[in-house]
Amino acid sequence: MDNTFLQTFKIQGGNIYNAGKASTEIKAILKQLGINAKIVRRVAIASYEAEMNVVMYAKQATLKFEVSPSQISITVEDEGPGIPDVGLAMQEGYSTATPEMREMGFGAGMGLPNIKKNSDYLKIESILGKGTKVTITLNVN
Repeated sequence: MDNTFLQTFKIQGGNIYNAGKASTEIKAILKQLGINAKIVRRVAIASYEAEMNVVMYAKQATLKFEVSPSQISITVEDEGPGIPDVGLAMQEGYSTATPEMREMGFGAGMGLPNIKKNSDYLKIESILGKGTKVTITLNVN
């Protein structure tokens, strides 16, 4: 791959029926680009977790997906409540999921930890009452 590939997705908060659609498309694109299967898997997990956080907690978000010869970058900027304590939210098992979310099988408190585990770089910027920006980067080589 010689160029940079860029695609933007809109994610609607609360829309459980389209949840995972962007991350499924990202996975398909990476396979078409011939990216190593292990990296595709890591990107798919990280993007799915980020997407589900938007669906569960935010009003809406933009997911920017960029692939260059050296790295894959996903930036998710949402309009939502923000994260009161990012350090706490990064702890495995910590969750603010509602009972309804738990009934659907979500809220195990593994979203952000899974993103961290499957990325080479993770940055979370959050402003209470405004939203959260999550930047995920994976090295291709």
